[in-house]
Amino acid sequence: MVPISLIQLPHGKGLPLPAYATSQSAGVDLMAAINEPVHLNPFERKLLPTGLSIALPKGYEAQIRPRSGLALKHGLTVLNSPGTIDADYRGEVQVILINFSKETFIIERGLRIAQLILMPIARLYWKEVDRHDDIEQNDRYGGFGSTG
Repeated sequence: MVPISLIQLPHGKGLPLPAYATSQSAGVDLMAAINEPVHLNPFERKLLPTGLSIALPKGYEAQIRPRSGLALKHGLTVLNSPGTIDADYRGEVQVILINFSKETFIIERGLRIAQLILMPIARLYWKEVDRHDDIEQNDRYGGFGSTG
């Protein structure tokens, strides 16, 4: 368990804090912190507030991912999936939803719109070389689809 500082912003007051649905859930559900219903028309995208600000510890990111039920039943998904929240971001967590269905979808206050997953990150550094020696020359230089 990793402690995460959280501020519930004024427009998020009254909504439950994100929680794991089961003991084996990978993520916590984020809710729409809206005061009026939002109509999401077919192929329209909107930025939705969650009413939360978080402070992640160094070495972690939070990923915003779609909820499978909304995707399957209503054609809604997170547009930039997975969205990344960096450890140094302190603004409101917001979700970009898009409606890929043929029907307008109405988002009400408290609707679970996405899930947040905490992930450790590794920092990279570039090691410039003339040739990759860890595989045979012809193994992966063919590009996309080169293995069939």
